[in-house]
Amino acid sequence: MRKIITTLNDHNDSLFILIKSLSKSEKRQFKLYVGRLVGNSDAKFLQLFEFLEKEKFYNETTILKSGIVTKTQLSNLKAHLYKQLLISLRLTPAHQNIRVQIREQLDFATILYQKGLYKQSLKILDKAKGMALENEEKNVAYEIVELEKVIETQYITRSISTRADELAIQAKMLSEQNVMASKLSNLSLQLYSIMLKTGYVKSDAEKQRLTDYFDGHLPQYNYNTLNFREKLWLYKAHLWYSFLTQDFLTSYKYADRYVRLFDENPVMIKQNPVFYLKGLHYLLESLYYLKHESKFKEALDKLTTVKENPNFPKGDNLDTLLFLYSSSNRFNHKFMIGSFNDDDNIVKEVLTGLKSPKYRIDEHHVMIFYYKIASLYFGAGDNLKCIEYCQKIINTNSLKSREDLMCFSRILNLIAHYEAGKDYHLEALLRSTYKFLIKMDDMHEVQKEMIRFVRNLGDIFPRELKAAFKKLHHTLKQYENDPYERRAFLYLDVLSWLESKIENIPVAEVIKKKALQSLR
Repeated sequence: MRKIITTLNDHNDSLFILIKSLSKSEKRQFKLYVGRLVGNSDAKFLQLFEFLEKEKFYNETTILKSGIVTKTQLSNLKAHLYKQLLISLRLTPAHQNIRVQIREQLDFATILYQKGLYKQSLKILDKAKGMALENEEKNVAYEIVELEKVIETQYITRSISTRADELAIQAKMLSEQNVMASKLSNLSLQLYSIMLKTGYVKSDAEKQRLTDYFDGHLPQYNYNTLNFREKLWLYKAHLWYSFLTQDFLTSYKYADRYVRLFDENPVMIKQNPVFYLKGLHYLLESLYYLKHESKFKEALDKLTTVKENPNFPKGDNLDTLLFLYSSSNRFNHKFMIGSFNDDDNIVKEVLTGLKSPKYRIDEHHVMIFYYKIASLYFGAGDNLKCIEYCQKIINTNSLKSREDLMCFSRILNLIAHYEAGKDYHLEALLRSTYKFLIKMDDMHEVQKEMIRFVRNLGDIFPRELKAAFKKLHHTLKQYENDPYERRAFLYLDVLSWLESKIENIPVAEVIKKKALQSLR
C-alpha cells in the first residue's frame, strides 16, 4: 500500500518531478549557485534538495521524519526551493536561448529606466529590439517599443518628432503582425481541440460544419506580407483542417511547406526546435497516409539524423520528442513495406525507452506503441505476442480521448485469438467487444462488417471458410477509398489479412507485394 501511495504522490508533486528531471550538470550548477549565496551553504532548502535528490519516491512522512523541516514549514520551504531551482536553471548556459536573453535585456533596461538612466536604457532597448525582430520574437519586440515610447516622453532629444513617428509606425506594424499571428494560432489550437474531442469528420454534414468554422475564423491576409511566425501558424491551421477532413494530399502540401519554411530559415530551427520536430512528424504522418514510401524514407532519415547537426539544441524534451517521433515512424515504415521482422531490435529499444526516466512518456503514447508492437507481431505471425500487447491496451481504463485505438485493439485481439486457435475465448471476446463498440457509438461500416464476420465464424464449416473470406473482402473493398472509412485500414490492414487467408500465404508477403507494386 505504501508503495502505491508514494508512487501516486510522485506523479503529483511538482517539486519532486522537477528535481528528478535535472541533469548532473544542472544539479551541480544549482549547488554552485546556492554556494554563492552568502549564508546559504547550510540553508534548509538545500538540505531538502539533497534529501529529495536521493529519494526514489516522494513521501511527505519520510521528509518530516528526516528532521529537515516541520509540517507547518514544509509548504513554504518547497515553494522557496522550487523558485531557487528555476532561478538556477535560468542561469544555466543550456537554457540561455534567445528568448531568455531578450527578456533579460528588457529587464535590465527597465531597471535603468526606473533609476532615471534613460539614455542607457534606450541603448539596451534598441539592441534588444534588434535581436527580437531578427528572431521573430514580435510580442517582446512590441513590449520593447512600448517602453521606448514611455521613455521618449521623459527623455527629450532633438529628434523627438521623427523619433515619435518612427516608434508609432513600428508599434502599429508589430501590433498588426501580432494580431494576425494570434488569430492564426487561435484557429490552429481550436482545430487541434476538435481533433481531441471528436476526432476526424465522419460524414458530409460534419465536414461542412468544420469547413464553415474554418472559413469563418480564418483571417483575411496578404500572403506576401506574412513573416515567418504568421506563415508557421497559417500552415499549422491548414494542416489540422486537412487532417480533420482526411484530405491527406493537402496535409502533405502544408506539412512540406511547414518544414521548408524552417529549412529556409535555419536560425529558426535553433530557436524553435520543438516546432521543427513536430513539422517533420506531420510530414511523415501525411506521407504514411498517402503510402508514399520513397518520400517517407527520405523524411525519416532527415528526422533520425537531425541530432547530428551541431547547431541543433540539446535537451530532455527534445530527446523525448525525437524518441517518440523516430520510433513511431520507424514502425510505420515497416508496416508500409511489409517488413514485420525485428532485425533492428526496435521492440526492445522502444520498451527500454518507455521505462527510461529520461523520456517521461505519457500513458497515451505508451498505448500507441503497444498497438504498433502488437501489429508488428501480428504481421510476423506471432499471435500470442500480439494478444499480449493488445491486452495491455484493453486493460487500460484511461484512454477516453483515443477510443479509436481501443476499438481497433479489440478487433485485432479478436483476429489474433482466431489465428492462434483460441476459439474457446472468442464468444466472450465478441460480447465484450460488441458492448464496447455500442457504448462507443462510433462504429463505422468496416468495424460493423468485421464484428458480423467474426461473430458468425463458429457457424462456418472449414470447407466454406475461403468463400466467406472472399465475401468479406469484396464487402470491405468498397470502403477502401471511402473518405470516412479508409482510416480503418490504416489502423488494421484487414484487406491484406483477408487476401493472405484467401491465397494461403503470410500476411507480410501480401503487404510486401503491394509495396513493390506501388513502387513501379
